[in-house]
Amino acid sequence: MNNQRKLPARVLFFPAAGLYAAVLVPLSLWALFYRPLLLPGINGGLDHARELLFGFALAVIAGYLLGPLSLQRLMTLFGLWLGARLGYLLAPESFLPPLIGSLFALGLAMHIVPRFHSAKKWRNRLLSPLLLSICLLASVLFWLIHTGKAPGLQHALVYQAVLLLALLMLFMGGRVIAPALAGHYQRLGEILNARVQPRLEGWLILSTILAIVLMSWPASRSWAGPVLILAGALAFVRLLRWRLWWCGKRPDLLCLGVGYGWLAVGLVSNGIAQWQQQMTSSLIHVITLGALGTLTGVIMMRSTILQAGGRDTADLAREWRIPVFTVLIAVATLLRLAAPHVVSLHLALLWSASLAWCLAWLLATWCLCRATSDGLKRQAARHREAQ
Repeated sequence: MNNQRKLPARVLFFPAAGLYAAVLVPLSLWALFYRPLLLPGINGGLDHARELLFGFALAVIAGYLLGPLSLQRLMTLFGLWLGARLGYLLAPESFLPPLIGSLFALGLAMHIVPRFHSAKKWRNRLLSPLLLSICLLASVLFWLIHTGKAPGLQHALVYQAVLLLALLMLFMGGRVIAPALAGHYQRLGEILNARVQPRLEGWLILSTILAIVLMSWPASRSWAGPVLILAGALAFVRLLRWRLWWCGKRPDLLCLGVGYGWLAVGLVSNGIAQWQQQMTSSLIHVITLGALGTLTGVIMMRSTILQAGGRDTADLAREWRIPVFTVLIAVATLLRLAAPHVVSLHLALLWSASLAWCLAWLLATWCLCRATSDGLKRQAARHREAQ
């Protein structure tokens, strides 16, 4: 009876995250260039980063890691998340948005961090401090950006947050891609020997952590560059060893590889820029738009479709929305990277990137809502049959 009163967190958080991603970028762009006084809570670069990293990304983490919760707990956490987002849109000067946002981040940490304490391998145990660091950093940045103090520290912490999320994607992306590929190869009568690749994963984790530590002090930040390049190179080697070129008939698996590829490119490009002390905000979008956008969207759609029931893995070969979504995210990322280099078309390229991003996430949200609805209907039908 107790299990029947629980609902998977993804049912609420995944569609909400997708819809928020779709409206956030064009809305913040409109506020920045046309109506800065109308939407002061999202009209700056730091505000935009806060909502993308801790509004959107934390919702994805919640949907993926919270699992089934009682309806009361789920609605409380979702209400805190939604309240913070609406607060930044409607009353950004109030203390309520950072307070509610902090309560959500800390509540999320209380639910997901303890789950990985009992892991036997050090690489798996790392998830607890990593997730706790992301949630605590979110709470700190909510208040720091709200006060407007120490803008240099705010930018540094935002970059730290990007690297922490990159580390999470390196770990979780591998844990999603490797078993999916192994199952596909098994159906082809082949064996994928390079699955999780624990040694390579260990070096990936250690190098990224070292880069995060080096980024903590201004005097050592240039040394973080070569370490980020190393992490990106290791991620690329891991990607090659998965032999994704054998997955021509499984576009969903190829799209996961594209997301991991964006992550490798993002680490290398940001590492080179950091090494040469020529870091620009546009390069961060390789990680935040290309990698984060692709991996979160594809993983959310795949997991929702598969967990909805009624379809086996082979049906994903005919799922056209995942590759279209991936292409649109790639277009958005490339246009965003090109915008600073074409002054005459700067604003047009930004709006074009925003449109591609928006279309991608509207498509993903439609997919998520439809698959979630189908899954709930099947669950209700099974419950009626059991009675």
